[in-house]
Amino acid sequence: MKRELPLRASSLWREKELQSFPALEKDLDTEVCVIGGGIAGVTTAFVLARRGFRVTLIDAGRMGGGATGYTTAKVTSQHGAGYASMVDTFGEDKAALYYDAQEDAIAWTERMCRKLNIDCGFERRPAILYAETEDGSRLLDKEAEAYEKLGLDGKLTEKHELPFPVKKALMMHDQAQFHPVCFLAKLLRYLEVENMPVHEHTRAVDIKRGERPEVITENGHTITADNVVMATHYPFKDLYSLYAARLHVERSYVVAVELNEKVPQGMYLNAESPKRSMRQTPGPGGRDFLLIGGEGHTSGQKTDTMENYQRLLDYAARHFNVRGAHYRWSAQDISTLDGLPYIGPMTPGKKDVYIATGFAKWGMTGGIAAAHIIADGIQGRRNPYASLFTPSRFSPGQDMKNAVKENMDVARSFVKGKLDRGHRKNPEDLSPGEGSVIQYKGSRAGAYRDEEGRLTIVDTTCTHLGCELAWNNGESSWDCPCHGSRFDPDGKVLEGPALKPLKKLSEEK
Repeated sequence: MKRELPLRASSLWREKELQSFPALEKDLDTEVCVIGGGIAGVTTAFVLARRGFRVTLIDAGRMGGGATGYTTAKVTSQHGAGYASMVDTFGEDKAALYYDAQEDAIAWTERMCRKLNIDCGFERRPAILYAETEDGSRLLDKEAEAYEKLGLDGKLTEKHELPFPVKKALMMHDQAQFHPVCFLAKLLRYLEVENMPVHEHTRAVDIKRGERPEVITENGHTITADNVVMATHYPFKDLYSLYAARLHVERSYVVAVELNEKVPQGMYLNAESPKRSMRQTPGPGGRDFLLIGGEGHTSGQKTDTMENYQRLLDYAARHFNVRGAHYRWSAQDISTLDGLPYIGPMTPGKKDVYIATGFAKWGMTGGIAAAHIIADGIQGRRNPYASLFTPSRFSPGQDMKNAVKENMDVARSFVKGKLDRGHRKNPEDLSPGEGSVIQYKGSRAGAYRDEEGRLTIVDTTCTHLGCELAWNNGESSWDCPCHGSRFDPDGKVLEGPALKPLKKLSEEK
């Protein structure tokens, strides 16, 4: 049985060749500037364009190259065992409203797939939470009670396809899955046909407020708009709302395996920790793959992330007849203090800059819900979900408790990095493809030797708020343990909120 992991991280979804777009080379004036080429940003641009707005869409890298290209792509309203806690925190009415927002997002996605003939493998599938322990079983009992109170389309069931003992299972009917990049490709094609400017490799570095907001790009161009939408996963600009103190960043992992048996057709997630998320998807050559995800941890707080991939592959091999592992990838997930996304005007009382962030692991429905909430806000329409997700909300008990915990964790990571006196490798000892923290001219630095033997040394101080970065051996990147910024071995920004690259200290052939 082949149990080796793929040598390099790559996403099955990114095998799809997306159309390319030019970098912005001049100043623009538009009605709406949408920043971010993932599910939230592209869908927002699409919805607004269909409503007659002049929209400009930009992304720092490639469209679909962020979280949307590295998801498990479950399009579901079953967001873990979350409804019981939502009832406790927000009450039944708001918990039911949350479910309705997700269901509307699924229904809209299905309508668009049919209307635009989008070949993205959209299929309705059941979503099933399962428990293997008594604690997990009790959690599902409580969640099932919440389903009944709220009138959700789901119930406890004995039906499942898992080849191992399950104490209890909670099914939500008529959920869905799809190929996220194929879905984005069609929406982007619509923007092209409608002559809406779309620009890749165009990093926004600032938003200035005046009579009309201005988006300033890294290469010095300005996009002036009536409204700006920041759908950048983690906000790169904080307009007095202290988002750095209100968001938690976690990294999780996926392995795509081929089985010597039929792949379960439902979408599964366990109730216990560590998390195990499973779903089927078609792979190249007509083969069926099983995606197994999980092993989440706070971003930047683990160096040997290959270990996380290996645990997922070992789990697959224990429970299924695995033929081989073909892909592995990871994603960044952002959560808010109270668990619900922040969607709407970024600052209270001003409706010219909008934000969409904090979808946790459920961005496929959350991003689409965000697009409609924001589009309605820009158009002056009432949206039934706007107040539930407003970024200005504050839940005294939940928010204060989680804010204290999150910011103590950030403070610990900051101090730990500054005081780190652990073992440092000598640069000459690094093998091809290896990175490590080193001592360079008396200071902490980071070194990476590429496959051709070239050695690059960078300053490991994050350019966002100064935390010390850790090497991520599974993705060959420098990751921030405080707010999740990531940099490639040459110091280039991979993921924000950082905007500036790391300082390069040395480069040797």
